[in-house]
Amino acid sequence: MTGRATAGSGGGTRHARAGRVAPLLLAGYLLVSATDLGGLLAGADTVHLLAKPLLMPLLAAYAAVRGGPRWLIAALLLGWGGDVALMVDDDTVFLLGMGSFAAGHLCYLRLFGRAPASRAAGGIYAALLAVVLAAMWGDLPAGMRLPMTGYSLLLATMAWRSGALGRCAAAGGALFLLSDSLIATGVADWPQPPGHDVLVMLTYLAAQLLLTAGALGGIRRPPPARAYRGKVETA
Repeated sequence: MTGRATAGSGGGTRHARAGRVAPLLLAGYLLVSATDLGGLLAGADTVHLLAKPLLMPLLAAYAAVRGGPRWLIAALLLGWGGDVALMVDDDTVFLLGMGSFAAGHLCYLRLFGRAPASRAAGGIYAALLAVVLAAMWGDLPAGMRLPMTGYSLLLATMAWRSGALGRCAAAGGALFLLSDSLIATGVADWPQPPGHDVLVMLTYLAAQLLLTAGALGGIRRPPPARAYRGKVETA
């Protein structure tokens, strides 16, 4: 009984600590997200440069404290690598950032597993991808066409398969596709509407949060600690 009491007490302490830390990390992510978006709206580049690198580490830490799967945490950290790379105005670094995001999408696909996804949604994503690529192809730099096509196929597949984790994750996948499509219009040098950068970041930040929420919603939490004959044990 003593051994069980000790283990249960330690587990209860860890759960209590996680219960305190997780909301703080989530609040930190939301606060830094608002700061980053506010900096973009105000044209304060320094605020954006300071806030953006903090975003995915905060969300990854939140997922880790919540007991999130390693593929989710890896996807978020690879997203951080892409975020940092895209802050540099250089084509080679842009491709490295795209590669980091692509690796993150592979992690998401591994996380989704082989659970069934909507065939109708798959058809819609395939049609949208074909239309967007056809419209942008002639305006993309020659050296970007094949890399962006491969990346777009992977991204669209991730967006489609995200529905395996439910509606929340499906919305996250769709927003991720929208965000990167907006970035692609900049690469194609299409005219950009006011607030383009804000919309890119808003949809991206919401996408990563929704994908995280969808993944965590599918995790069975450990049973809470309970009192037993004056001692503490797990259920």
